[in-house]
Amino acid sequence: MQPRLGWTEETNMKVRFIFADHDVTVTLYDNQSARDFASMLPLDLTFSDFGNEKIAYMPRKLNLEARGPFPDTAPGDLCYYIPWGNLAFFYGNYVSTRDLIRLGRVDGGVEPLLTRGEFPLRIERLS
Repeated sequence: MQPRLGWTEETNMKVRFIFADHDVTVTLYDNQSARDFASMLPLDLTFSDFGNEKIAYMPRKLNLEARGPFPDTAPGDLCYYIPWGNLAFFYGNYVSTRDLIRLGRVDGGVEPLLTRGEFPLRIERLS
């Protein structure tokens, strides 16, 4: 089965997550859901731990065009969890489901996401 458009195709659109003295850059994928996310930026949210991910609740629901399941999941994936309307930034292994939309992927390592706690989060568009 061929991956659907947007699952793995990166764009030149970059966003920055700023929290707890960290500055993490993410490259967004080429899908309507990621473009919808980018259209909301900048955002000021709260980032907290939930299992093997950091989560932040969005001010509104995103376009659901690129919903999973999708192949090649990996730590560093930025996803949107449909039932709760939150970002899920995975720092551990996970399984893709129909309830996830992959928005992008971290440009470096996931080490900053391992910083435990709840933090103010600023998300800005870089390009």
